[in-house]
Amino acid sequence: MSSRVLGINAMGRIGKLTLWYHLDRNRFDSFVMNAGRHIGRSMDAIAQYLTKDSTYGPLYRWLDGHRGRPDVQVIDEEKGILRIHGKEVRILREARNPKDVDWSAHGVDIVVECSGKFRNVAVPADDPKGSIRGHLAAGAKVVINSSAFKEKELPEDAAMIIYGINHETYDPAKHTIVSAASCTTTGLAHMLKPLLDNEATKNIASASMSTIHASTPSQMVLDKVPKADEKDLRKGRAVYNNIILTSTNAANALKPVMPEMADVGFMADSVRIPTTTGSLIALYLTIQTEVDESGAPLVTAESINLAYEAAAAGPAKGLLRVSYEQNVSCDIIGEDAAAIIEATLTESTFCYLSVEVDGKKAKVPVAHAKIMGWYDNELGSYTHRMGELTEYIADKV
Repeated sequence: MSSRVLGINAMGRIGKLTLWYHLDRNRFDSFVMNAGRHIGRSMDAIAQYLTKDSTYGPLYRWLDGHRGRPDVQVIDEEKGILRIHGKEVRILREARNPKDVDWSAHGVDIVVECSGKFRNVAVPADDPKGSIRGHLAAGAKVVINSSAFKEKELPEDAAMIIYGINHETYDPAKHTIVSAASCTTTGLAHMLKPLLDNEATKNIASASMSTIHASTPSQMVLDKVPKADEKDLRKGRAVYNNIILTSTNAANALKPVMPEMADVGFMADSVRIPTTTGSLIALYLTIQTEVDESGAPLVTAESINLAYEAAAAGPAKGLLRVSYEQNVSCDIIGEDAAAIIEATLTESTFCYLSVEVDGKKAKVPVAHAKIMGWYDNELGSYTHRMGELTEYIADKV
């Protein structure tokens, strides 16, 4: 079998952790990472950046535990070649525009686009500001985007896919550009799927969610002057001594991935908090429920947790976990489940809604449910799912 080379564009949080994931999984023989500019004073500085992390600790400890030892060498300073835990990692430092990154010269078929900048699929490959299609023009066969697309309607060659939710819809004969959605959309989708697949809980009438979200690199260490067209002044406030209310596109990004949610009224917001990773989704659902002979609802906190337990032991094994422990956010760091249900906090209430249909009044039994789900928004939940998606696509290309 020919050597398999993975391309990674941009070396920020997700780009770096994507390398970590694939070094652990050992499905690719080597890596080409495009920084797009000269970084660090030497390759040793780049090696230190790639193998140390303030959130997850050193790479060797993440790979091999406390008995591990550092394994990184600078092979060629001029060509930008490192060897990290037995794998060649080549750093490109010239081209910022995707169309100018010569992926074909390095044998790269799949590129994971991690800059977060190219979210409009319709932008042509030769756009001077760059386009996700530029990677295809530069020789890649498939591009996987680490953020959700902005377009509501995608062209035939593009798809929004979350591993474990709809990854089997990937069509190698058609899809050349794939979005792995976002960290919050990934956690949210894995919280919803077991309920939608369960006969008792599938009739969701409305939903709302808040993600209590760790800080991201786009936020400010200190307050900054707002731009001329700045709409959200909160985003410019200091991240480490504020709770910052903002928006999230998670609910809208969910619709292409889970079409069954398209007709459900859904509100979503984000509350940024001063932690480095480890986030929480507070999900609130109104579910139309059946009642038993005694008039008790079939949808209860217990039945919701049982639905999650069945999924975690069956179709969502390895993707979903149910915890009856009393966790805090630090306990979630590095956990590789897409979502971890904090089952002790699941709650539900029950009532009858009065409705009128064809002039006739009726009472509809509904349950209101509150579900809490943890997710490591960087390495554990999101990068693992995108990594699994990358491996799945690599096997199809």
